[in-house]
Amino acid sequence: MQYKLLCTDMDGTLLTDDKRISERSKKAIKLAYEKGVKIVVCTGRMFSSANFYADMLGVKTPIISANGAFIREKDRDEVIYKNVIGKEKCSEILKVLNEFGIIAHFHTPNSIFSEKLVYSAKVYSELNKQLPEDQQISINIVEDWEKVFKENEDFIVKCIAIDDDVEKVQKAKKHMQNIEGIEVVSSYINNIEIMAEGASKGRGVEILAKFYGLKPEEIICIGDNENDLSMIEYAGLGVAMKNAPEHIKDKADYVADTNNEDGVAKVIEKFIL
Repeated sequence: MQYKLLCTDMDGTLLTDDKRISERSKKAIKLAYEKGVKIVVCTGRMFSSANFYADMLGVKTPIISANGAFIREKDRDEVIYKNVIGKEKCSEILKVLNEFGIIAHFHTPNSIFSEKLVYSAKVYSELNKQLPEDQQISINIVEDWEKVFKENEDFIVKCIAIDDDVEKVQKAKKHMQNIEGIEVVSSYINNIEIMAEGASKGRGVEILAKFYGLKPEEIICIGDNENDLSMIEYAGLGVAMKNAPEHIKDKADYVADTNNEDGVAKVIEKFIL
């Protein structure tokens, strides 16, 4: 099979544990791109953050961000797909998180809103120190959520909730799954990632495949966690990293080496080059 599209998750997949892209992965991606394979970064991160890492690849890459809720060509302003949560659902999500005492972080493609500079907000704040001013993520500490939801109703594509108390997070996740009109997944055991109904990495890959006129069997998708499962199942070749949980590896067509062992590069070398 000649694969024409490669979609890779970032954290735990393309990125090493210390958030680097190895030289072997960069070389393999560039060689695949030169063969005509479209390379896609597919992540739960917001577009601006994904864009920063996509720059390191040295190729033109469409970006599926916010777990499929926002898709944009990297070097063009064209938005291919956007699925916002809406202010009413944002309020319902916030209510559940408040009940469990978990800090909410609401994302637009380029901004983050939170009551405190913790978890995601703090991570992005540190990342901003490495970025030029025009690429920095707007971090906003919120006093009035109703105002935020109203003013950003057409832009909020994701909410992420993180807490060190894993049991509390899992209980909140079960309650969140009772809300109609949203998608609820996790990328780590201590977080909940919430998007509008219909948004998933698998759906994002499907939309991009139709945009390019490609079939599932022409696609490779690589990931390591629950939020990657939909795209692993959609692809003609669904790949799980060795560092993925067992139930993700069980669903994959192929298991690659870990993110610290050039797993993505080895998949490209084996199936594309």
